[in-house]
Amino acid sequence: MLLKSITRRGLIALLLLLVVVPLSAQNLPPSQTLGIPMRDGKKMATDLYLPAGQGKFPVILVRTPYGKQGVAGFGIDGVKHGYAVVAQDTRGRAASEGENLPFIGDGWWEGHQDGLDTLEWLVKQPWCNGKIGTWGGSALGITQLGMAGTGTKLLSAQHIVVGAPNFYPYLTFPGGVFKKAMIEDWLTATKHEPNALQLWAAHTTFDSFWKQFDLNSRWNRVHAPAVHLGGWYDIFGQGTIDSFVGYQTKGGEGARGKQVLVMGPWTHGVMQNKAGELTFRNGNRPPNKVADTWLWFDYHLKGIQNDFAEMPAVTYYVMGDASDSNAPGNVWRTANQWPPMPTKATPLYLAQEKRLSLVKPKQVANFPYTYDPASPTPTAGGPQLTIPSGAVEQSKVESHSGVVVFTSDVLTEPLEVTGRVRAKLWVSSTAPDTDFTVKLCDVYPDGKSYNICEGVIRARFRKGFEREVFLTPGEIVPVEIDLWSTSIIFNKGHRLRVQVASSSFPGYDPNPNTGAGFRANAEKRTAQNTLYTGSKYPSHILLPIMQGILIDD
Repeated sequence: MLLKSITRRGLIALLLLLVVVPLSAQNLPPSQTLGIPMRDGKKMATDLYLPAGQGKFPVILVRTPYGKQGVAGFGIDGVKHGYAVVAQDTRGRAASEGENLPFIGDGWWEGHQDGLDTLEWLVKQPWCNGKIGTWGGSALGITQLGMAGTGTKLLSAQHIVVGAPNFYPYLTFPGGVFKKAMIEDWLTATKHEPNALQLWAAHTTFDSFWKQFDLNSRWNRVHAPAVHLGGWYDIFGQGTIDSFVGYQTKGGEGARGKQVLVMGPWTHGVMQNKAGELTFRNGNRPPNKVADTWLWFDYHLKGIQNDFAEMPAVTYYVMGDASDSNAPGNVWRTANQWPPMPTKATPLYLAQEKRLSLVKPKQVANFPYTYDPASPTPTAGGPQLTIPSGAVEQSKVESHSGVVVFTSDVLTEPLEVTGRVRAKLWVSSTAPDTDFTVKLCDVYPDGKSYNICEGVIRARFRKGFEREVFLTPGEIVPVEIDLWSTSIIFNKGHRLRVQVASSSFPGYDPNPNTGAGFRANAEKRTAQNTLYTGSKYPSHILLPIMQGILIDD
């Protein structure tokens, strides 16, 4: 397989290429290269792509930590479309001055607002007509979010592909658990300062350090319309949705009510049919023109009336049975809000005999299992970056001794789940701290099980990520787990499955079960963890089931 034939570093380079560089990219020189001074005197290396002539043009700004030459193709395309394109190396990266730490100058870090400083420089240029947009994906999307959060009103539009508005839950510590493979591999491959990992790892709670990387407290400072484009299997999938909702419902003047969300069946490499081991028909691009970058900028930066004048706020792909061309689902839908209505939050209970049931079980049952951090459950697909991601057959996970699997009866009718999925479990452990993971899967008639969405919680953070509350060994406590959002029709003849475990390696850093600080020492202990079900302990997964939709569309 391709994924086995390239290194993790090669894979991350490939994924970043898919997100950042358009297919028309050419290795042509920019028209000008400048060092633009920031408020502290540091200069940001900046390439200018200017259309011919002396007129004033709308401008698209791209700020990247991957080298501004990587967006040359976009710059050239922009000129062809009548835009001045400005490509800039972010602080400390490539040819720009400053400390080489992740996202230090994008408006997130106190005292560093390089994006804002660049905007203020741009509006003073004789070739800028005052209409400025921003563009880019992944890290380039994150730079846009940080810039918008400065409160600037100089932005006229943004096009944000797979970005994260809060670093702690989407990037570094989802559920309080360190996203091991993604963060370690990304920091190594991108050659940030060696102490960057130590800096992030030193803040395991959602403290003041991480709060500076959080737009949730400052949505009202955002004033730009934006496209938010993401995927169900993307590392920032929920972040893309939350950015849309934050801008759309809590944004300031110019942002509120003027957002567009696009969610496809994609991993971090968007606009592809294939997500892991499954290929979803017509999943590479929505049938409307909502994914057309230039159409978006023409509408907002040039005032051209086009399809975006009547575009629905939300365009999303409903996944389905990838092996059956006649199966319901595998279609694009539109809506005026997220989540689409009407959905009904429906608990699916974990019950005796490892069954899933819509009826709350009366009889108490417990399911003990051993979690050994020296032999963790393997990661298999999901929202990953540098290891195989997307939908992956789960047999190697479900056969692991540290996993408890619950399966529904065979569906007699299709079932649509669209929206955010959550789980609530009642658990105990012999350890003062351990992890609990939950994964929702689609089991095909041939018995193959494919992951749909997943979540994790470190037990010490079960009462919030700003403080640690350790377990009392043997005490039964509830834990809530966020599995993020999805949209799928489970076909007739399929079954639903829920996996419960305490590790997913190397996607997530294994909990050593000692209660010690993050990587404080090398000690590891085996924990006996137990999941409880029944009327007193109604462990369940909460599914947003779509109501009143003809699911054979």
